[in-house]
Amino acid sequence: MGAHLVDSIIYKHLWGTPELHGLLDDEGRVQSWLEILAALAEAEAELGIVPVEAARIIREHTDVRLLDLEKVAEQTRATGHSTLGLIRCLQEVLPEAAGEWIYHGATVQDLSDTWTALVMREVARILDRDLGRAEAAALALAERHRDTIMCGRTHGQPGLPITFGFKAAVWASELRRHRARLAEGRRRWEVVQLGGALGTMEFWGDQALPLLAAFADRLGLATPDVPWITARDRVAEFVGLLAMVTATLAKIGQEVYDLQRPEIGELREPFMPGQVGSITMPHKRNPELSEHLVTLARVVRADAMVALEGMIHEHERDGRAWKTEWVVVPEACLFTGAALAFGCRLLAGLEVDADRMQANLRAQRGYVLSEPVMRALADRIGKHAAQQVVYEAALAGLERGVDLEAALLADPRISERLAPEEIAGCLDPRAALGAAPAFVDRVVAGRDGTDPAGR
Repeated sequence: MGAHLVDSIIYKHLWGTPELHGLLDDEGRVQSWLEILAALAEAEAELGIVPVEAARIIREHTDVRLLDLEKVAEQTRATGHSTLGLIRCLQEVLPEAAGEWIYHGATVQDLSDTWTALVMREVARILDRDLGRAEAAALALAERHRDTIMCGRTHGQPGLPITFGFKAAVWASELRRHRARLAEGRRRWEVVQLGGALGTMEFWGDQALPLLAAFADRLGLATPDVPWITARDRVAEFVGLLAMVTATLAKIGQEVYDLQRPEIGELREPFMPGQVGSITMPHKRNPELSEHLVTLARVVRADAMVALEGMIHEHERDGRAWKTEWVVVPEACLFTGAALAFGCRLLAGLEVDADRMQANLRAQRGYVLSEPVMRALADRIGKHAAQQVVYEAALAGLERGVDLEAALLADPRISERLAPEEIAGCLDPRAALGAAPAFVDRVVAGRDGTDPAGR
């Protein structure tokens, strides 16, 4: 049973994925720590700092199942130190000849920061995969509904016609840019940490820099130009990107949430048999996925702010700043993974009601096409004068309860300058789409102003 929802038997499916839980739970974290310690011992053995046999034995014992994690927890509480409990329990399972060489010269932050770098690498891989799935689903919607006309809205009010494909293409392009950001940022995030007490690597003397390179090489990480004990910009950038990814998914969710309202009824979430919207109002079909995308994004944005606060670091080590990352990095990763899983499901199963889109557009009685009329009239009397005339004619028509065409024909300032067939042409929704279909084609083809890698 878990006090935090990410560990709740009942609710954890809403706050993470099994894949990410396996990476970030106690077993996953300690297993990764053991592999880091084994890599350190092997790198030290390579340089003659640690006996080769000791490094071999440490590697053979790189298995979290050899440890009693309850005892590790008890020793951690007893010592008041983050990893001394782990060290003591490791020494109990290691032969004496190897036990003295475990964790040789490293600090807690060397271990945990290197683990964070490995987590960022693995999570970036998972996110790129799932962002790709979300992008593909959005592209499929854009292509399928390239010419599906709907009412565009600004400030929550009806505006010009667009196509639903145009809306979905905006989503796909934004998701694609997140993949480019991930690819570009990995060279900064996937960097080993090994500094010793204050980051100067004084423990290892002249072998410090060769050891740093050997350690990084064994873990498949890059070497930093200087240890990053107090430089937390890597973590802040990574969590900030997670906040951006979830914000995009929340924007999509918010749009579906709004357009699913029965009075609009243009989109609907996928709905599974047996799914219940309300236990008091049986008719309800609530937008659960859309709502939860917004919820998850709010928490990840809060995590990003805490990660940003960690950049304000005192002197050469500041546990107040650094240890907050132990909370926000796993949490933000879990929530972002969950958001992507739900976002993929939402996009792949989204129901689009093209007939309702047409009906809602017709219900505007032509008023959403006032701009094409203004543009045509501007050629005769100037743009600003045309805006004022069409504005006054539209207000008068709305007050009389007639459609825009009737309102325009009734105003001699317009009808004497634009023939009835010209006015009718301006009121054709397809003539007002501009380059919307062409923009869909550009996004579908990958022509978004950048190359496919986002450079």
